[in-house]
Amino acid sequence: MLNTDKELKLYYSIGEVAEKFGVKPSLLRFWEKQFPEISPKTAGRGIRQYRKEDVETIGLIFHLVKERGMTIQGARQRLKDNRENTVRNYEIVNRLQAIKAELLAIKGELDGAE
Repeated sequence: MLNTDKELKLYYSIGEVAEKFGVKPSLLRFWEKQFPEISPKTAGRGIRQYRKEDVETIGLIFHLVKERGMTIQGARQRLKDNRENTVRNYEIVNRLQAIKAELLAIKGELDGAE
Protein backbone atom coordinates (compact mmCIF):
# COMPACT_ATOMS: atom_id res chain seq x y z
CA MET A 1 0.00 0.00 0.00
CA LEU A 2 1.42 3.40 -0.97
CA ASN A 3 1.79 6.14 1.61
CA THR A 4 0.14 9.31 0.33
CA ASP A 5 0.59 11.40 3.49
CA LYS A 6 2.47 14.53 2.39
CA GLU A 7 4.03 14.99 5.86
CA LEU A 8 5.87 11.69 5.48
CA LYS A 9 7.24 12.32 1.99
CA LEU A 10 11.01 12.44 1.62
CA TYR A 11 11.02 14.67 -1.45
CA TYR A 12 8.70 17.26 -2.98
CA SER A 13 8.60 18.40 -6.59
CA ILE A 14 9.09 22.03 -7.52
CA GLY A 15 5.41 22.15 -8.54
CA GLU A 16 4.26 20.92 -5.12
CA VAL A 17 6.43 23.46 -3.30
CA ALA A 18 5.36 26.30 -5.60
CA GLU A 19 1.70 25.40 -5.06
CA LYS A 20 2.15 25.24 -1.27
CA PHE A 21 3.39 28.85 -1.18
CA GLY A 22 1.33 30.18 -4.08
CA VAL A 23 4.34 31.18 -6.17
CA LYS A 24 5.66 30.22 -9.59
CA PRO A 25 8.41 27.59 -9.94
CA SER A 26 10.63 30.23 -11.56
CA LEU A 27 10.66 32.17 -8.26
CA LEU A 28 11.85 29.06 -6.43
CA ARG A 29 14.65 28.59 -8.98
CA PHE A 30 15.61 32.25 -8.51
CA TRP A 31 15.67 31.86 -4.72
CA GLU A 32 17.92 28.81 -5.10
CA LYS A 33 20.51 31.07 -6.73
CA GLN A 34 20.11 33.79 -4.10
CA PHE A 35 20.03 31.61 -0.96
CA PRO A 36 22.64 28.86 -0.60
CA GLU A 37 20.50 27.35 2.19
CA ILE A 38 18.15 25.98 -0.48
CA SER A 39 19.82 23.02 -2.12
CA PRO A 40 17.37 20.58 -3.68
CA LYS A 41 18.60 17.26 -4.95
CA THR A 42 18.51 17.12 -8.72
CA ALA A 43 17.48 13.91 -10.39
CA GLY A 44 17.96 13.10 -14.05
CA ARG A 45 17.23 15.87 -16.54
CA GLY A 46 17.49 18.56 -13.81
CA ILE A 47 14.32 17.56 -11.96
CA ARG A 48 14.46 19.16 -8.53
CA GLN A 49 13.58 17.20 -5.41
CA TYR A 50 13.15 19.34 -2.31
CA ARG A 51 13.66 17.84 1.14
CA LYS A 52 11.55 18.85 4.13
CA GLU A 53 14.40 21.12 5.30
CA ASP A 54 14.41 22.90 1.93
CA VAL A 55 10.65 23.45 2.12
CA GLU A 56 10.99 24.88 5.65
CA THR A 57 13.75 27.23 4.48
CA ILE A 58 11.62 28.34 1.54
CA GLY A 59 8.78 29.00 3.98
CA LEU A 60 11.08 31.18 6.06
CA ILE A 61 12.28 33.08 2.98
CA PHE A 62 8.68 33.46 1.79
CA HIS A 63 7.76 34.91 5.19
CA LEU A 64 10.63 37.41 5.12
CA VAL A 65 10.28 38.50 1.49
CA LYS A 66 6.58 38.21 0.71
CA GLU A 67 4.89 38.68 4.09
CA ARG A 68 7.32 41.02 5.83
CA GLY A 69 8.32 42.89 2.64
CA MET A 70 12.08 42.50 3.01
CA THR A 71 14.42 42.67 0.05
CA ILE A 72 16.32 39.58 -1.08
CA GLN A 73 19.53 41.11 0.29
CA GLY A 74 17.84 41.95 3.60
CA ALA A 75 16.41 38.45 3.96
CA ARG A 76 19.78 36.90 3.11
CA GLN A 77 21.47 39.09 5.73
CA ARG A 78 18.80 38.28 8.34
CA LEU A 79 19.31 34.55 7.79
CA LYS A 80 23.07 34.96 7.98
CA ASP A 81 23.18 37.16 11.09
CA ASN A 82 20.25 36.00 13.18
CA ARG A 83 18.83 32.76 11.78
CA GLU A 84 17.86 31.29 15.15
CA ASN A 85 15.66 34.22 16.22
CA THR A 86 14.21 34.53 12.72
CA VAL A 87 13.22 30.85 12.72
CA ARG A 88 11.71 31.16 16.20
CA ASN A 89 9.65 34.21 15.17
CA TYR A 90 8.50 32.44 12.00
CA GLU A 91 7.38 29.41 14.01
CA ILE A 92 5.48 31.63 16.45
CA VAL A 93 3.71 33.41 13.58
CA ASN A 94 2.74 30.05 12.04
CA ARG A 95 1.38 28.75 15.35
CA LEU A 96 -0.63 31.92 15.91
CA GLN A 97 -2.09 31.69 12.39
CA ALA A 98 -3.11 28.08 13.06
CA ILE A 99 -4.73 29.06 16.36
CA LYS A 100 -6.56 31.93 14.65
CA ALA A 101 -7.87 29.59 11.94
CA GLU A 102 -9.04 27.12 14.57
CA LEU A 103 -10.78 29.85 16.58
CA LEU A 104 -12.49 31.18 13.46
CA ALA A 105 -13.69 27.66 12.65
CA ILE A 106 -15.11 27.29 16.18
CA LYS A 107 -16.76 30.71 15.88
CA GLY A 108 -18.29 29.65 12.56
CA GLU A 109 -19.69 26.49 14.15
CA LEU A 110 -21.11 28.45 17.08
CA ASP A 111 -22.67 31.05 14.76
CA GLY A 112 -24.25 28.24 12.74
CA ALA A 113 -25.70 26.61 15.88
CA GLU A 114 -27.69 29.70 16.84
